[in-house]
Amino acid sequence: MKITLKEDGMTRSILIFGAMLRFIKNIGHTVYRVWFYILVAVPILIMFPILVVFSFSEKTYPQFFWLARNIWANVILYGMGCLPKIHREQPLEKGKSYMLVANHTSMLDIMLMLRVSSNPFVFVGKKELVKIPVFGFFYKRVCIMVDRGDTRSRTGVYRRAQRRLNQGLSICIFPEGGVPEEEVLLDDFKDGAFKMAIAHNIPVVPMTFYDGKKRFSFTFLSGGPGRLRARVHRFFDTSAQTEEDKSKLRESVREVILTELRSFVKTTSTLP
Repeated sequence: MKITLKEDGMTRSILIFGAMLRFIKNIGHTVYRVWFYILVAVPILIMFPILVVFSFSEKTYPQFFWLARNIWANVILYGMGCLPKIHREQPLEKGKSYMLVANHTSMLDIMLMLRVSSNPFVFVGKKELVKIPVFGFFYKRVCIMVDRGDTRSRTGVYRRAQRRLNQGLSICIFPEGGVPEEEVLLDDFKDGAFKMAIAHNIPVVPMTFYDGKKRFSFTFLSGGPGRLRARVHRFFDTSAQTEEDKSKLRESVREVILTELRSFVKTTSTLP
């Protein structure tokens, strides 16, 4: 009987200790989340007047992009302890327009994409992001917003994209059309990015983002500092393609990213 009581006491102590560790870990995750939003907002508030000036006209967008890439994105990534590491199979040519596409698992993907491309580009994204305080104010001024449930909105994207391409900019789209469930390695791709790339005769640049889920997923009590890796794959030329080829192009690009993600998951799962 004494042994049983002693064992029950040890079990209770272990359970209490485990609960305390989980509580402390959850506090850490919460602080990490709050810190992210502070890092997103503070640089914008500090630079607010100059950002407003540079976002007032499309002609000054390259200056806005420079601030977003070299100050805002760096403050967030390094402030979160998420150090970007980018491997390039092919370099982007300065002054050339591209269609940039990548898998999407984290809000950090926006900052990582800014670090990947020194060529100014414009995001095409869902209009719901306008609701994010501070960030949304500039998002609606400099990005191409799309309401995926509105046919006219989707059609208007092509017209606005053409204008930005004529200005020498690139376009960035996360072709999954949103953030998939965490258990999904890579969701199906939408046609938009590939139809647009063919229509405007610009190369498609596939990218694999490896660590978004681990660093800062959309699950609240998760995430932590560490490497934030990306691979820029070989480009897909669209000069000889027509709209009828968009499905084949879409699946070819998706296969490149999916194969890389599967290889990464397999490699990391076998590490000691």
